[in-house]
Amino acid sequence: MPKDKHISETPATQMLRHHHIEFGEHPYDYVEHGGALESARQLCLDPHQVAKTLIMEDEHGHPLVILMHGDCEVSTKNLARQAGAKKVNPCTPEVAQRNSGYQVGGTSPFATRKKMPVWIEATLLDYPIIYLNGGRRGYLISLAPTVVTTLLHAQPVHAALPKH
Repeated sequence: MPKDKHISETPATQMLRHHHIEFGEHPYDYVEHGGALESARQLCLDPHQVAKTLIMEDEHGHPLVILMHGDCEVSTKNLARQAGAKKVNPCTPEVAQRNSGYQVGGTSPFATRKKMPVWIEATLLDYPIIYLNGGRRGYLISLAPTVVTTLLHAQPVHAALPKH
């Protein structure tokens, strides 16, 4: 990345800097509904190494965060079983934004407005580096996936489904 390309701070990057965690910054041109696949395409990354941050909720309306491969979907049945819930469903964009404090399309698992349990697809932990949203649209950060498990106490789950 060119040195003159300034990336503005987000609550996520502030939290990482506060904990002295190194991360890479990867801006791209945000495309509505492009998601992880579009960011991976623009940045020439393997979409399986790009983690999308999804806000879901259990049957009681309690929110949770799941980090999933960009080229996979979440098996809500498997996630619910492993999270100890009867069922898990995606939140509406409004509820997701209210819980995370981030605009949909720019959701980071770091420094969310509401403290939520975080789950990470276990196979993301196989990578030395993963890419995920840095807290705003058009902005990925790269870091070791162990940061998510240590800093956010993320629990590994097996809930990946190939996209159809």
